[in-house]
Amino acid sequence: MEPWGVSPKDRTECDKMEEKRAEERALRFKRVRDDAVLPARATAGSAGYDLRACMAEAAEIPPGESVVLPTGLAAQIPEGLAGFVFTRSGLGLRHGIVVTNGVGVIDSDYRGEIRVGLTNISKTAYTVAPGERVAQMILMPFFALPVEEAGSLDETERGAGGFGSTGTD
Repeated sequence: MEPWGVSPKDRTECDKMEEKRAEERALRFKRVRDDAVLPARATAGSAGYDLRACMAEAAEIPPGESVVLPTGLAAQIPEGLAGFVFTRSGLGLRHGIVVTNGVGVIDSDYRGEIRVGLTNISKTAYTVAPGERVAQMILMPFFALPVEEAGSLDETERGAGGFGSTGTD
């Protein structure tokens, strides 16, 4: 066993996944609605691909309410990666429009339309325009380790201490 509990066998599997990812560098999208716009990064240094609302008419989000907006796109995310959907900072900070579940997850084996849940946490209604950038998707690797039931866990300095157990400063 190596640090972080990764065995040589698991490391070999990770290496194989890395090789496969090197061969699959394209992030593929299929338009499931005619007016869908392919995601794009705003600048060369942008981590997120902007997702746009694909709808014929504007949608209002009243204060404290949520909506689910279509993007008109389905994706083929390379195995070993997932798409994580985050709030766009401008929408969140300026208008209180945030991704409903905190962070959305698009699994690599999902082929349906990507939809974005948004919640208005402000005190003012917000209108989403057709084609508006409503969220950003960032690709990240994930580790799918086998699950084992254990009768006990290794002891740590923190132990079972939960919220606030490490102090407030």
